[in-house]
Amino acid sequence: MSNIRHTPTAPTRAKVLSAGERIDAHQHDDHQIVYAGSGVLAVTTDAGTWFAPGNRAIWVPAGTTHAHRAHGHLDLYLVGLPSDDNPLGLDAPTVLAVGPLLRELILAYTRDPDDDSPERRRLLAVLRDQLRASPQQPLRLPTPTDPRLAAVCALVHADPADPRTLAALGAATGVGERTLSRLFRHEFGMTFPQWRTQSRLYHALRLLAEDTPVTTVAHRCGWSSASAFIDVFRRSFGYTPGTHNRRAWQGG
Repeated sequence: MSNIRHTPTAPTRAKVLSAGERIDAHQHDDHQIVYAGSGVLAVTTDAGTWFAPGNRAIWVPAGTTHAHRAHGHLDLYLVGLPSDDNPLGLDAPTVLAVGPLLRELILAYTRDPDDDSPERRRLLAVLRDQLRASPQQPLRLPTPTDPRLAAVCALVHADPADPRTLAALGAATGVGERTLSRLFRHEFGMTFPQWRTQSRLYHALRLLAEDTPVTTVAHRCGWSSASAFIDVFRRSFGYTPGTHNRRAWQGG
């Protein structure tokens, strides 16, 4: 990432991003919690893209160069924490589940960033406790470094519905299936089918944020049927794609 902006203090605030709006690459000396109250948020670093619908937040460690992008109308809530205050003990971006209580704590804490009252400090203490109790979610699309792997990933990203096997994709890019399989496990820590599912879910979230019908999303993202897509989506996010936008607005 070039033209990196350095903002020492990670802000605590709420702001609205319109569909497709970006916050360019920047870094803080503080940690930051980034929560999308509506829409879908994508946080990108050199290592990959982490994505979060309305019941997920993204932990961004101090010093991490990152950029934001909104998919759909995005109500963005940011909570900054000093670099010596790491309740999660995490040194890499991570997606966290956000339950109803943690959501309300984030919304309340960002409502008046200039408030330094004892009550607000107690609010932060409870927020930190809830963060520690939040399950981590594997919602990440890692960035390939090997050009052979990058070529295959680019084909899948360009057309999530592409049904070709890893062997066929390898043939199209001049790389053997065994080599590609090894690269997926070595670089990403997952198999090709696991990675392709993550890619398809990311594209599905983006389409749902644009109010695309569920059946259309399933077709465009490569599922054999709407029911198959709904099953994978529910197992990944805990709710059905048909209720995605409504849940995001309601904080479900």
